[in-house]
Amino acid sequence: MSEKILAQPARVENTRSALLPLLRRLHFYIGLFIGPFIFIAALTGTLYVLTPQLENALYAHQLFTPSKVPAKSLADQVRTAQNFVGPGIRISAVRPAPTVGETTRVMFITPESGPSESTAVFVDPGTLEIRGMLPVYGTSGVLPLRTWLDYLHRNLLLGDLGRNYSELAASWLWVAALGGVLLWAASRSSQKVRKAGPGQRQRHWHITLGLLLLAGLLFFSATGLTWSRWAGDNISSMRAHFGWMTPSVNTTLAPPVMQPMTDAMPAMTMSGEHAGHHMPADEHAEHHMTADEHAEHPVPVDEHAEHHMTGPMPAATVAITPAQFNGVVKAARSAGIDAEKIEIRPAWQADKAWTVSEIDRRWPTQVDSVAVDPHDFTVVDKVEFARFGLLAKLTRWGVDAHMGVLFGLPNQLLLATFGLGLCLLIVMGYRLWWQRRPAAGSGPHPADTLLHSWRQLSLSARFLLLVCSVALAFSLPVMGVSLLILVLIDALRWQRAIRIAKH
Repeated sequence: MSEKILAQPARVENTRSALLPLLRRLHFYIGLFIGPFIFIAALTGTLYVLTPQLENALYAHQLFTPSKVPAKSLADQVRTAQNFVGPGIRISAVRPAPTVGETTRVMFITPESGPSESTAVFVDPGTLEIRGMLPVYGTSGVLPLRTWLDYLHRNLLLGDLGRNYSELAASWLWVAALGGVLLWAASRSSQKVRKAGPGQRQRHWHITLGLLLLAGLLFFSATGLTWSRWAGDNISSMRAHFGWMTPSVNTTLAPPVMQPMTDAMPAMTMSGEHAGHHMPADEHAEHHMTADEHAEHPVPVDEHAEHHMTGPMPAATVAITPAQFNGVVKAARSAGIDAEKIEIRPAWQADKAWTVSEIDRRWPTQVDSVAVDPHDFTVVDKVEFARFGLLAKLTRWGVDAHMGVLFGLPNQLLLATFGLGLCLLIVMGYRLWWQRRPAAGSGPHPADTLLHSWRQLSLSARFLLLVCSVALAFSLPVMGVSLLILVLIDALRWQRAIRIAKH
């Protein structure tokens, strides 16, 4: 019995001693091969969050007006914008001027509009002067400068193919961060005395900076994955399966033939039957909407198709008038939409309601929304942020914090600090590798490979590690493919090391 008791700690110690080289080698590979992608994502993300003020200055003529006269009706502002762009161009959304001195945005879908893009006409609400016209992007409504930076950060201006780079960075960032912590903890418990020197000081600062940035690195990785192409779809599917999706207003209206006696029927309000059947919304809608989808409330592409293709045939397209904007906004304000920043999205189908949404994402978050019947201006549904589930609230706050809008300037500065700190951390890691690289011609040691370290583990540890790796590969496909590539590189390196050792 005593021999078994003594043998068990020995096996644990052997597993630990075999696992640390594996973890160290994986941490090295992530830094060497994935590090450049993480560096680019951190740098471009930092540029994005630091540019709202620059964008305001660059497009000041379109965004602001010196006029202080009382605002004309929203209908007059919309009509002015329509006359400016000409007939046949559909309105996708309107954002009334939130305060005196700012302009109203009337956004149109034009033939030149790309995915998630529209063309905004900026109208002085007091004088009805057209202050300019610019393309805008996404539900956040960023202008050309930040649109370019957003695409650069998300896909390196390479389209859907380029999105794999940012997903690769987000998939491995948390592994590198937690692996670094485990290696630091193991080195602290070691009784080996290390001599102080330039390399050791560099390692000390690398570790210290990594520990300081740990929470931010995990946050960036988690929120970045929700935006990704492959892993993001898996996360959305999981949320939908467990009912964790963010609710969105139901815009479905009863067909006119179902209401032969409208004077005898009670108005459907937010407490009616539709209130319990909210459609799921997508916090990242701006990253994967198509131009045609701007005519309705922004929801995920697949959910949007399901929502609007119900029934044998889609409803006929209807005309909208500028006067309807006044009635819809008045109804929304009466229903509790009280934020200064709102967006009105008209519906071009007879069986769809208009939506009015709060778009002020500073703390406390104001993202309530209502659906309004544009014919009699009754509120048919309402979604309040205060009634969101905890996970939906955390998702909303996480997305807004990742974009640098949750707390305004403090959020921007904090994200910039973490982004630049991550860039510095990667540079320091490369410097450490350069200082400790093998001498020219000596070649790699056969034990300095993932495969050798993995083979030193016990059979149960190898099986457990293999199961975890396969599960992560299916959940995070880009990580799985890149891990396979790293293993293949490692196998070639192993064979080369063996040949060098034999000679």
